[in-house]
Amino acid sequence: MPFIESWDVFYQRAEDLLRAEPLRTRCVTKYRHCDGKLEIKVTDDRECLKFKTDQAQDLKRLEKLSQLVFTVSVHGEQAEVADYLPESTLPAGQAASKGTKSQQDQAQGGKSKRSRRQ
Repeated sequence: MPFIESWDVFYQRAEDLLRAEPLRTRCVTKYRHCDGKLEIKVTDDRECLKFKTDQAQDLKRLEKLSQLVFTVSVHGEQAEVADYLPESTLPAGQAASKGTKSQQDQAQGGKSKRSRRQ
């Protein structure tokens, strides 16, 4: 399979593939230090998507794809990544709609039930 040239096309097709078959889809990364190239492959054994880059800025894009893979794998195909990110990583003006119980307690000003032993 040839490599997809555009990151946006690759990401959209990878997301569609992942949401269609979250338990069968996997993401493989390979970095060749001698070439300075990063290869990303997303496949469900029927369709294979590949992307190759030598740009350091594409590592942030890989991080975004990894967050999508983990979120959809754990929370199901309808899950949105922004719902499960810590608020410190969200763009300004966005707030996470969900959080852990301790995060919700801290946001309300309550103390966590656990305390350290002295």
